[in-house]
Amino acid sequence: IEIYSLHVDCKVTSRFAHTIITSKIVNRANESREATFEVELPKSAFITNFSMSIDGKVYPGIIKEKASAQKEYDTAVSHGQSAGLVKITGRKLEQFHVSVSIAAASNVTFELAYEELLKRQLGKFELLIKVRPKQLVKHFQIDVHIFEPQGIRFLETDSTFMTNELTEALTKVQNETKAHILFKPTVDQQKINPELDETLLNGDFVVRYDVERGATAGDIQIVNGYFVHYFAPREMPVFPKNVIFVIDRSGSMAGRKIEQTRDALLKILQDLRPEDHFSFITFNSKVAEWKSSLLQATADNVASAAGFVQTLSASGGTDINRALLTAVSMLDKAERLPGRSVSMMILLTDGQPTSGESNVEVIQENIQKAVNGKYALFCLGFGFDVSYKFLEKMALSNGGIARRIYENADAALQLQGFYQEVATPILMKIEMQYPENAIEGLTKNNFKLFFEGSEIIVSGKISNELDLLPVEIKAQTHVSDLTLKEEANVKEKEQVFQNQSYVFGNFIERLWAYLTIQQLLEKSISAEEEDKRTLEAQALELSLQYNFVTPLTSMVVTKPTGQQQTELANKPTEAG
Repeated sequence: IEIYSLHVDCKVTSRFAHTIITSKIVNRANESREATFEVELPKSAFITNFSMSIDGKVYPGIIKEKASAQKEYDTAVSHGQSAGLVKITGRKLEQFHVSVSIAAASNVTFELAYEELLKRQLGKFELLIKVRPKQLVKHFQIDVHIFEPQGIRFLETDSTFMTNELTEALTKVQNETKAHILFKPTVDQQKINPELDETLLNGDFVVRYDVERGATAGDIQIVNGYFVHYFAPREMPVFPKNVIFVIDRSGSMAGRKIEQTRDALLKILQDLRPEDHFSFITFNSKVAEWKSSLLQATADNVASAAGFVQTLSASGGTDINRALLTAVSMLDKAERLPGRSVSMMILLTDGQPTSGESNVEVIQENIQKAVNGKYALFCLGFGFDVSYKFLEKMALSNGGIARRIYENADAALQLQGFYQEVATPILMKIEMQYPENAIEGLTKNNFKLFFEGSEIIVSGKISNELDLLPVEIKAQTHVSDLTLKEEANVKEKEQVFQNQSYVFGNFIERLWAYLTIQQLLEKSISAEEEDKRTLEAQALELSLQYNFVTPLTSMVVTKPTGQQQTELANKPTEAG
């Protein structure tokens, strides 16, 4: 079985990435053989299309509602389940894997398409392409086209497998608004050494970039009556933070995990700003406060905290409920905190609540009642023994986010990386306002906090014949209240994308659908049962309309007669 060609073709238009992976596989044997198509794609992407062409006949994947697809599948395969076609394979990736039997001297062409909205983190966008053909490929190429009407500020490529020879196969062409990256190694360049038929191509191929930002009220782009508004202000004064680290020191944290936590906290302490206030609460079955109140991050206090962190050891149970309630009450009682400041709690735990209140629903309710919208709660789940679902619901219900920290050598770096994302709040209570009677299907347009290095995205449909789309942004900065206004000329904006070969048709409409589905699913995590059903029904309708494999849909892949006929591609989620 020979992979004759493997092409990754990726078009990024204004942060929205559309990737098509095409692989042609030839059976050189004189009997039928199994051909396998195995690729990895980002967890944040939605698969939109899949097909196999065998001897001129096309077998397309059909996207259906998950429940009905499962029912059909169960009927077809009454004699035992086969695993789904998609599974999570790492921190950022999931794997799509399908095999089909092809006759002697036949060939099959697999094609998989997926889409995602690139998310700005720590000042850059990252496009991740996983490369692992497992054999030398006669025609191998990665082709990335980027078009950013705001202008490309910087662009870099990075890869975990580059050698000097392979660098020669990489070309980058770039002007103000466009970039083209081509990676096309010959078979000889792919080899680990000339004698062996082993491939070097195994790892990540990453493109990172950021865009120019001129206009103060962000940047608006419009195609076919759909708009997207990007907002990422710079050079604003930073809000002082009041942050309480709530650290699990139960028995399961013992050893490497508590060591890595200590390392990360020591680094994070160095990153606190002098005007920040902070404290630690550690917990097993007992809850211990390092100090009875928050302290200012002076050099002395930071040094004393470092001394405390170095003594952290782990044993006992896990009382998450009381630990968080103690943190909330410490923030409630805090005096002499800066007038305009941002208060947050960062919980790090590696297990289920076992001591005190252990019913997760009750804990969620208690915490939400106590926090009452005043503070942001970030939940970091260390490893795979945590109930990620519980942490995610708790964070999303309290203005924060959840993250999984993987139990690897770099866990301390993961913790620090997360802290850096939330370390610089520069806006609070952001409201993105548009003319009410002229916009339909507006995505989320008010945000509690904006952190430096990230980006706010709002999208919607312009419902009537507007010539000008006025926008107004209201927010609080550390020093004052802010109002920014902007007017977008609809016809001029539409012009930008006309006759661009880079653009895939209605891309802003698809971006709008992608963003809306992501937000509906996220909202449903912390919603009551009845609301949850409504939100999921809306997300399902859009998933089917725009042909996305989301947690609510499945792709049914049908194979030629005589083989296990149907298989399902489902979207795995972090909460499992």
